[in-house]
Amino acid sequence: MDEPVPFWKHKTLRELNDAEWESLCDGCGRCCLNKMEFEDTGDIVWTDIRCTLLDPVSCRCSDYPNRQSKVPDCIRLTIEEVETLTWLPPTCGYRLVRDGRDLYWWHPLLSGDPDTVHAAGISVRNRTVSEDDVTWEDYEDHEIGWPGEVPYGSERPPAKSASSG
Repeated sequence: MDEPVPFWKHKTLRELNDAEWESLCDGCGRCCLNKMEFEDTGDIVWTDIRCTLLDPVSCRCSDYPNRQSKVPDCIRLTIEEVETLTWLPPTCGYRLVRDGRDLYWWHPLLSGDPDTVHAAGISVRNRTVSEDDVTWEDYEDHEIGWPGEVPYGSERPPAKSASSG
């Protein structure tokens, strides 16, 4: 009997139900990093400054249901946002499905483990500072490039080592 085709391989973003939509988030936390946009060019620059609500270890929002009332500029990822945002990380499940690509091996939907996103070095775990601790004048000191990149070696699962007996 054939294995069922995973929903992200046969549905568009617009066809997903709420549970499928939410499950596309891999929990990396990259989208919750503060970004600077230059008005004259439209260029986006990433920082290692996380939203006040982003837990630095779990890389999840500490108050997801109320995030927009507590952080007014929080962007709720909707289909329309995913279709137009240029800064979604290249590893983002929403972006991958939008672009007709498959999820990476470390995505919890494939690995079955929410910690593989951290083990693969994709998440922001222990790589950020809180926006509560940085003044706007110091943001330029926190510019980084890695959230906009696919980490080397993350495309394939690590080779299994031979166990010694």
